[in-house]
Amino acid sequence: MPGEPSRLSKSRYLAGLQCHKQLWWRVHEPEAPELSPTPGQQNLFAQGRDVGERARRHVPGGELIDLPFFQYDDKVAATREALKREPPAIYEAWFLADDTYVGVDILERTPRGHTVIEVKASNSRKPEHLPDAAVQVHVLRGAGLQVERAEVMHLNPECRHPDLSNLFVREDVTALVEGALIGVPDELAAQRRMLEGPLPDVPIGEHCTRPYDCPFLERCWPKLPDHHVSKLYRIERKRALELEADGYETLYDLPSDLELSVIHARQVRAVQTGRMVVEPTLAKALPQFASPLAFLDFETVSLAIPRWPGCRPWQQVPVQFSAHREERGRGGSLVHHEWIAEGPADPRPALAEALVEACAEARKVVAYHASFERECLKQLREAVPRFAKELERIEKRLVDLLPVIRRHVYHPDFGGGFSIKKTLPALVPGLSYADLWVQDGEVATVELQRLMLEGDRTPPAERAARREALLRYCERDTWAMVKLLEKLRSLVADQLELF
Repeated sequence: MPGEPSRLSKSRYLAGLQCHKQLWWRVHEPEAPELSPTPGQQNLFAQGRDVGERARRHVPGGELIDLPFFQYDDKVAATREALKREPPAIYEAWFLADDTYVGVDILERTPRGHTVIEVKASNSRKPEHLPDAAVQVHVLRGAGLQVERAEVMHLNPECRHPDLSNLFVREDVTALVEGALIGVPDELAAQRRMLEGPLPDVPIGEHCTRPYDCPFLERCWPKLPDHHVSKLYRIERKRALELEADGYETLYDLPSDLELSVIHARQVRAVQTGRMVVEPTLAKALPQFASPLAFLDFETVSLAIPRWPGCRPWQQVPVQFSAHREERGRGGSLVHHEWIAEGPADPRPALAEALVEACAEARKVVAYHASFERECLKQLREAVPRFAKELERIEKRLVDLLPVIRRHVYHPDFGGGFSIKKTLPALVPGLSYADLWVQDGEVATVELQRLMLEGDRTPPAERAARREALLRYCERDTWAMVKLLEKLRSLVADQLELF
């Protein structure tokens, strides 16, 4: 904070609770590149602000302290003046005590004092919300305010658009906060002392990723060698540490008599031999992919405050699809179908209609990690009942390519995972996502929301470029499945030739 290098704030206190070293870097290197938010984080912040503004409607009649975020002392002074007017609530109230600034989302006046309401854009109360509320109560009481109650106000997963009257749940956390208050003064003092000295020495551990991934992870964690034991597919961290303690650093070091799961054993064999492992059982897994096939992929948006009928907070709503479909009687030639939402209206009726047409002739519909597509189809059935039967037929025809690869194939370049981003470049050299502007689902979600909700504020050329980038990304997902299935069939053909 300008001019106040060691003065703490609520966000700094919470960072320090997770790790003193993280807090030291945040304070002494505020311009560190690691602190630049990702597109996904920026999206969460923006939706969090929307949730905060919406929450005020549920505690009406309050006064907003509306000053730039960096004017801490001015906000504290404005809050002091607002308290004299005794409004029913103050929004974004700011206080300073014990050398620590805190902002309070909603400060509600009660007959005998005040209630601190911490607004969270999550669907439930989480353990990390308690120290957040506790430091606020500590500072407000230190500033002379009578705080008799603390609440966490979070989104209600039972809420359904268009009735947003029950969008929030207010949970009384007073008793829990009173318990958490005991350690606050000592921790604040410890953080202040630490910030006055050199970078503290804090060993790495579970706290590096709990409750949040530390932005400085790469500074502290050693660079792991290729095929480190922690790269065993879905291995528990505790088990990886045990293997390291036993002297096994990489998969090359693991002895042949070590007891491993089937997938781990295949992974180790592939890495140790430097060759792809293809099980003989692959041949029996492929007949389920009966032509004519359609290859299907959805993209979704997830909004904290639902906008379309029947939607709940943070529901993943399908707003785009790509489908490559084999044409009957045309030698297996493929036709590409695609659809993308471009405005704020409910996209599901038009998407459902286009989807039914795209998959009409397919005997089976191929997806990668099909539980996601199945959930999208289920949602579409509920949202667009006139196509419910056709959508249910698509759902029943779904076949999943992911478990086929996971159970029967391992390439050393999979790197311990089976996502399409890992399997595609390994099995189909030359085909990946590296040439695309949108390269992952997180960015796709953010860009889709911009295309749909900010279209009128975006220059036409930029809007057209965003739309095209999203279409190419989704198309790559289904084309990837086409090429992966081709590759798997060729591997089976190669096996048959050997015999």
